Amino acid sequence: MAVSRKKSIPTAPTQAPRSDRLDTRVLEALVGYNARRAWLIVSQVFAERMAAYGLKQVDFSVLSLLAHNPGATSRQLCSTLDILPPNLVSLIAGMDSRGLIERRPHPHDGRAIGLYLTPAGEELVREAEQTVVQLEADASARLTSRERETLIRLLQKIYH
Repeated sequence: MAVSRKKSIPTAPTQAPRSDRLDTRVLEALVGYNARRAWLIVSQVFAERMAAYGLKQVDFSVLSLLAHNPGATSRQLCSTLDILPPNLVSLIAGMDSRGLIERRPHPHDGRAIGLYLTPAGEELVREAEQTVVQLEADASARLTSRERETLIRLLQKIYH
C-alpha cells in the first residue's frame, strides 16, 4: 500500500523577526554592570585625550594628588588610590625619569620621603586637569549638573 506524502510548504513566521538586541534587564538592574558600562565610556575618552600628555588614569591621579598635596608619601598615595606599593614604585620611577616629580625629605616625618612635582610636572598636571574637566563634561553631557553631582555622590557612597 502506497502512502502519499505531501511536501509541506514553509509558512511565513507568525512572530515578528527577533531583534539583535538582547534582553539585558537583569544586568541593567546591577550597580556593578552600570558602573562598568559608564566607566568604559569615560575611560575610552580619557585614554584618547590623555594620550597627548602620555598619561594613563593612574598617572594622572598620582600627579593630581601631588599637585594638591605636595610632599605626599608613597604610602599615602598607595592608600588613597588603592595601589600596591610595588606598582607605585615603577610608576614613580617613570615619572621621575620624565622629570615630572622629585623626592625630598618629608616636612613633618624625618624618616619619610615626600614627593613633589617639578615645574614641568606642575605645568603638565595643570593642562591635563583642564583637559580632564572638559572630557568629563563631554562624557556626562546627557546629565544635568545636578544629576552629575548626585551620581558622583552616590558612587562615592559605595567606596567610602
